[in-house]
Amino acid sequence: MARLILSLDNQVLAEYNMTKERYTIGRLPDNDVRVDNPAVSGHHSLIINILNDSFLEDLNSTNGTYVNGKLIKKHALQNGDVITIGHHQLRFADQQITEADQDEFEKTMVIPSGQQNAAQLALAEKAADVAVSADAAADAASDAAAAVRLDPEEAAALVDEQKKEPAVASAAVASVPEPATHTETAVGVDRSSAPNALPFAKLQVLSGAFAGRELELIKALTTLGRPGVQVAAITRRAEGYYIVHVESGKEDDYPLVNGQPIGAQARKLADNDVVQLAGVKMGFFLS
Repeated sequence: MARLILSLDNQVLAEYNMTKERYTIGRLPDNDVRVDNPAVSGHHSLIINILNDSFLEDLNSTNGTYVNGKLIKKHALQNGDVITIGHHQLRFADQQITEADQDEFEKTMVIPSGQQNAAQLALAEKAADVAVSADAAADAASDAAAAVRLDPEEAAALVDEQKKEPAVASAAVASVPEPATHTETAVGVDRSSAPNALPFAKLQVLSGAFAGRELELIKALTTLGRPGVQVAAITRRAEGYYIVHVESGKEDDYPLVNGQPIGAQARKLADNDVVQLAGVKMGFFLS
């Protein structure tokens, strides 16, 4: 089944399963896909599904319909095509993906434990530990400040003080990497016994040849990227999901989250974050 993924400024707004033959796109409420924006015509464009093929047609819209940056009147949609109407984008994701295709995607982006650098991953996991501790300390300081009704300056000083210890730990980790094996951290999580407090999450590819593919983050540690280009790890902790830089082919070439480099420290991921790693954009979604 094909899908349309509506987004604005890299933020996913809605998804539509294409189960009907015709889908109209436009500003008015009677459209199947409504885009309420002045730059979009009342009935802007139309998608017709015939068997396994989908065709896009512009309905004489004021500002035109674009596919992958090119103005079109009619277009046969392919998996990964990006439709632009006004300021919004609709990504066409064809979910008729064979098992072999999915295997190829995972082989391309997911790095098996046998190909991982143990020392680098040990540093990455320690960085995640530091980030978790820092977040917990900040939360505790915030709760303490609220409990005793500190003024804003006193509360900020308390948070800064709580963060000092994790910073020292980070410096120690960087100078003395600890040997580690990662067979245990790569073990999948049993959904039935997982804590209810932390929902499962997935990555959905938003760009490139594998656009529309999804990867469930069910492991304690998932390492992604391309060795020698850019590699990051996503760790699943009780407190949430954290992404941390592992290695890159260029110095200080860090993965991006919502367009900003994450740096050397781990970054906690939030629902709908956009991760850019090794030239591939992926959306992070909590289930």
